[in-house]
Amino acid sequence: MGSADTVVGDYVHFGKIGVLVELEGGTPQLATDVAMHVAAMNPPYATAEQVPADDLEKEKSILAAQVAESGKPPEIIEKMVEGRLRKYLEEICLVSQTYVKTGDKTVGKYLEENGAKMIAFKRIEVGEGIEKKVDDFAAEVAKMAGGGK
Repeated sequence: MGSADTVVGDYVHFGKIGVLVELEGGTPQLATDVAMHVAAMNPPYATAEQVPADDLEKEKSILAAQVAESGKPPEIIEKMVEGRLRKYLEEICLVSQTYVKTGDKTVGKYLEENGAKMIAFKRIEVGEGIEKKVDDFAAEVAKMAGGGK
């Protein structure tokens, strides 16, 4: 992240969530503002172009199966799937999410108005990726009760 042509901003939320945002153009404060949004909303992708084709195909097949039960003609089903896929992308892509600080425009529009373009972001959370031990308390008590005889 970061080159001569890009701006990087960071945000740490209560020492638990850290975000770095890289923009083309804009200011460090703008990048920090977007990093706050990323911390709050946790989008999986920055832009629709970054969503893997396999994920899109999988979601498209799920949506097609749901819509197929409607009994509508194939051309209508295709339009319904396209609309739902567009909505899905709006939810998972940072630039198409409604910007939390204004509530009236997308992050992409906010960046555009400030002369910037989204490049990438990285969000990390304390404990992320760590497997947690799952205890079966009932089995543990039964084992102790059975072993005590």
